[in-house]
Amino acid sequence: MVPGARLIILGKQGAGKGTQCVRLSRHYVVPHISTGDMFRAAVKSRSELGAKAKEYMDTGELVPDEVVMGLVAERLGLDDTKARGFVLDGFPRTVHQAKGLAELLAPDEIDLVVNLEVPTEVVLRRLAGRRVCVDCGANYSVDSPPRLNWTCDICGGEVVQRQDDTEAAIRRRLDLYERETRPLVDWYAERDLLAEVEGVGDPDEITGGLVRVVDQRREHSLGRRV
Repeated sequence: MVPGARLIILGKQGAGKGTQCVRLSRHYVVPHISTGDMFRAAVKSRSELGAKAKEYMDTGELVPDEVVMGLVAERLGLDDTKARGFVLDGFPRTVHQAKGLAELLAPDEIDLVVNLEVPTEVVLRRLAGRRVCVDCGANYSVDSPPRLNWTCDICGGEVVQRQDDTEAAIRRRLDLYERETRPLVDWYAERDLLAEVEGVGDPDEITGGLVRVVDQRREHSLGRRV
């Protein structure tokens, strides 16, 4: 395995993007860049950006593009990302954001865009049972809780249900996905950057499938450059 990769992971909320992005980040030794984590940190800090982001997050709405683009551009400009690559989780979510990202990165600076395919009924079940640490953002569920009384195994923070994981907010996010993000999948497919991977099943098998498609694309791209 050659370290370094530049990946974008797409999929409905609850598709398992966060879990798989963490695994890919470790496998390829690159930063995991999650816009969701960025926003939650801003909310916790009670900054002006955090207050603005919270209004949208609590109702399941998308945070405005200009806020997201500024955060992502700043993060992609750091030395670790420029030297090693990245796994982008939760960005871009719209074609407009993808075009903005294309202005920041050259075409060959994205190895692959992967869409995790998960049926809507599975997403609803997953998100209804999802729990998250308020301090570090670690994910748990009612089926896989932390070891001690809803206290995070990693940092000791409180593990709770997110405010935007109510059924009404979940359905709003799924509607937004179909309107805003589904066209993005087609946009990347038209540019020969997209791969589809089944997101239901054993997490290790899903990770293996992701690594295979990423490595195949990187080998193909390397062959074209030789």
